[in-house]
Amino acid sequence: MGQLAEGLKNASLGTFVLFYYNQVLGLPGTLAGLAVAIALLFDAFTDPLAGSISDNWHSPMGRRHPFMYASAIPLGFAFYLLFAPPEGMSELALFSWLTVTLILTRGSMTLYHVPHIALGAELSDDYEERTQIVSFRYFLSFVGWLLAYYAGFGWFFRDTPEFPHGQFNTAAYAPFALVMSAGMMVTIFWSAWGTHHRIPYLPQPKGEKQRITAVQVVVRMLNEMVAALGNRSFLWLFMGALLIFVMVGVDGALNLYMFEYFWELDSSEKLVLMLLYPIGIMTGTLITPLLHRRVDKVWGVFIGVTGWSLCQIVPILLRFVGWFPENDADILPATLTAIKFLQGLAAAQSLVSFNSMVADIADEHELTTGKRQEGIFFAAASFSTKTTSGLGSFVAGVGLDLIDWPRGSHIQSAADIPVETLASLGMLYGPIVAGFAVF
Repeated sequence: MGQLAEGLKNASLGTFVLFYYNQVLGLPGTLAGLAVAIALLFDAFTDPLAGSISDNWHSPMGRRHPFMYASAIPLGFAFYLLFAPPEGMSELALFSWLTVTLILTRGSMTLYHVPHIALGAELSDDYEERTQIVSFRYFLSFVGWLLAYYAGFGWFFRDTPEFPHGQFNTAAYAPFALVMSAGMMVTIFWSAWGTHHRIPYLPQPKGEKQRITAVQVVVRMLNEMVAALGNRSFLWLFMGALLIFVMVGVDGALNLYMFEYFWELDSSEKLVLMLLYPIGIMTGTLITPLLHRRVDKVWGVFIGVTGWSLCQIVPILLRFVGWFPENDADILPATLTAIKFLQGLAAAQSLVSFNSMVADIADEHELTTGKRQEGIFFAAASFSTKTTSGLGSFVAGVGLDLIDWPRGSHIQSAADIPVETLASLGMLYGPIVAGFAVF
């Protein structure tokens, strides 16, 4: 259940933050992307730190649960403030507000998420059962995505006579954030309390409890990171996942731009389209355990990345050559919806396979070093996942400025944008980004 919290957070950050600050509030795309990148650099330090500290934590509540309990309320407050900047802020002040609230949001989520996913690896040491646990976790993660999309497009940002393009309703963002914050806090407490009875059966840190300084904590973390990156399996997996999640992040950050201006969909069509992607992933998570009985987990990643990339590239290329339904065609929304569902189905194979392999790598590390350090490995997995809404949003923000994308709430239809700029948006969203899947 705890993965619902990250699903709510990821869907909200990946879909709405860049559009809100860039298109609605008028912050330049490069500055909005830079704020997200700065917060991601903060994650690059705090993720492994949270993993290392929780790996070595001695307490009556075990290694993971103290951090899970402690994170809920700070996360809720920080996330609400992210979507509630004071009115009349200058460009520099708005950039600073976005940067600080993103750092607080991501830092609070790190305090929860890294111990939480490490806990998932500790619940079982069975090769196939781990895939089932990850599948259930990702299924519920994308229930969170569904809830965030429905709350956004189906309620808070729906088209109304007052706001024909609902996502430009500035006053709706703070109430939306309040509902998402409440959902995250409730599911985090639910997860921590629901797994509390497993604490006596979980692995505990080896050796006696020691009092060490902050400097020693950082040094220990760096040594553990070096040891983790020295594992050849992990190094290849981490670098590949990093690239994949950046592509997915650009897709998420530019979805609203594509749906509003390139495909010209209304709010109900956007809602259906956005819902079908996580439904595809949820369906895919049920298929992955069956797939792993026939092919290795590496092939699960390969099949997933290939399928996701084709779904990203093909519709754009077909539109450019005139072989895709026009924007006023009744069949367009159904066609895009089917493609999004298939893309989600493919993405699930990579997501589940990747996270299941990280647990196996933690076993390999224990075999060679004698140390049980799920926290460090899953911190790296968490960081690669966060690049979805981190580096992805940064790349998307810089890309928007490079193609001279017009910003401001007065730009509300494709008629307000040059055809060449719309074509550049399509190239950025499809072939340019998804083409990196080759690497």
